[in-house]
Amino acid sequence: MNPKHFLTLLDLSAGELQQLVRRGIELKALNRSGTIHEPFKHKVLAMVFEKSSTRTRMSFEVGMAHLGGHAIFLSPRDTQLGRGEAIEDTARVLSRMADVIMIRTFEHEKIERFAEYSSVPVINALTDLYHPCQLLADMQTYHEQRGDIRGKTVAWIGDGNNMCHSYINAARQFDFTLKIACPEGYLPEPDILESAGDHAIMTDSALAAADGADLVVTDVWASMGQEEEQAKRERAFAAYQVDAKLMQAAAADALFMHCLPAHRGEEVTADVIDGPQSVVWDEAENRLHAQKALLEILLA
Repeated sequence: MNPKHFLTLLDLSAGELQQLVRRGIELKALNRSGTIHEPFKHKVLAMVFEKSSTRTRMSFEVGMAHLGGHAIFLSPRDTQLGRGEAIEDTARVLSRMADVIMIRTFEHEKIERFAEYSSVPVINALTDLYHPCQLLADMQTYHEQRGDIRGKTVAWIGDGNNMCHSYINAARQFDFTLKIACPEGYLPEPDILESAGDHAIMTDSALAAADGADLVVTDVWASMGQEEEQAKRERAFAAYQVDAKLMQAAAADALFMHCLPAHRGEEVTADVIDGPQSVVWDEAENRLHAQKALLEILLA
């Protein structure tokens, strides 16, 4: 039987994603009550990191421990991948030893190739094209704070990057409208945008995207691997900062999210990210609970 992978949000049905969000909330409650829930005793998660991480490593490693299993951290220095071993060979070997594999890497094609040759589920913990695990946490956070996101309006402000692409997929799967504001030259991939149909709309300014939005989301202007472009990006994104004025254009009860790490004074002002509409700390914590729910689905 072919394993069930999670490379993008489109790998699960809309119903499965809704179930996952509800299960994440249940697992959070179990954790806070001190209830022991260990369905994965003797199960092993292999975590392959080619990009640095704080929240992703902690959430998966702690999550696997909560579920009774074990997580093994592998960096390029710890594996033959860093010395040029074929992805196909690494996939075949790791999947004969681990029960599930999580990968954080650069090219999305690399994780697709890895999944093709893996005999166990593969989880995308971030590529240059998508960051689906973050969206699980974001959707859980919105549900906890405001209920079902179906029919709501979400504003994406900033770079048309992997987070933007994942929000486009989320709009399709969770049935909300995504209004996107990006500077010229930093737009989302056309085919990903077009695939969402009326669920994703490009706007001509950050204020236009935020107008009436129930949720406002942004990300850093320069992602990992783009540090040399920092000065250029600061100029390009100057009109795409989420500040108090932009949040005032959103709905009165709008929330603010950011996947972190954040650069106060760049993509978001301190008064917004540290203000009453911000739910970034719940959002960060929910990586743990949402990914535990994901592991349950993939290892069922």
